[in-house]
Amino acid sequence: MSPIGVFDSGYGGLTVLREIVKSLPQYDYLYLGDNARAPYGTRSFETVYRYTLQCVEWLLKQNCPLIILACNTASAKALRSIQQNDLQRLHPTARVLGVLRPTTEIIGKHSATHHIGILATNGTVQSRSYEIEIEKFFPDVTLEQEACPMWVPLVENNEHLSAGADYFVQKHINNILGKDKNIDTLLLACTHYPLLKEKIEKYLPQHVKLLSQGEIVAHSLQDYLQRHPEIETKISKDSRRIFFTTDSAADFTAKASLFFGESIEGKHVDLY
Repeated sequence: MSPIGVFDSGYGGLTVLREIVKSLPQYDYLYLGDNARAPYGTRSFETVYRYTLQCVEWLLKQNCPLIILACNTASAKALRSIQQNDLQRLHPTARVLGVLRPTTEIIGKHSATHHIGILATNGTVQSRSYEIEIEKFFPDVTLEQEACPMWVPLVENNEHLSAGADYFVQKHINNILGKDKNIDTLLLACTHYPLLKEKIEKYLPQHVKLLSQGEIVAHSLQDYLQRHPEIETKISKDSRRIFFTTDSAADFTAKASLFFGESIEGKHVDLY
């Protein structure tokens, strides 16, 4: 088995994997959730880099020729260092990609006003990664960011459909739209946030478009594999999906279907 490795700090990356599998069902996939150390969003750059590198090293040992960091915080805080400093040493022919670049390459095309809002974790907002990357592709875009620290806990505790979640959703939507009345496009820059999509849309004006990353990343990966046959031919194609977690396999199995959209069985792995 030479699967595509998909990594996230917890469950959120399963929303990205779900869309990737829809678009590219023929490949084998190995998912790793570092649930024992989640969330990453509140941790320092150094800690996120160290944790992410450990997970990437493990996936490389599982014979993954391509790894997707399906985590905005890891993509913002660790991806570049791993690509530039570690991959040549660990596995020079493998590739590690993130969710940030595919999103920033196209987001400006969705906005008529060129005023965009980013909804993300504290870590992603503080990294300024979206600000920096969007500026490269769309220098005329005006960007506002809003950290939503309660949204991940709401989802992970299965409270995202509760009436209590409305308060935190409405608060952050009002905050970001209050910063710039011309925003017509909002990005859910955390892989947990699609589970709050219905509630978020309830508090959005009709003219504001809401983007999730799963479909964007899936389309980008499809394009990448077409352009890189030297990677594509290494990936095994038996439509197998295997799921690992650094925490309780039973807990992971119980919660994962919420994110992936179908029942799965998680296995425990010790990385450290």
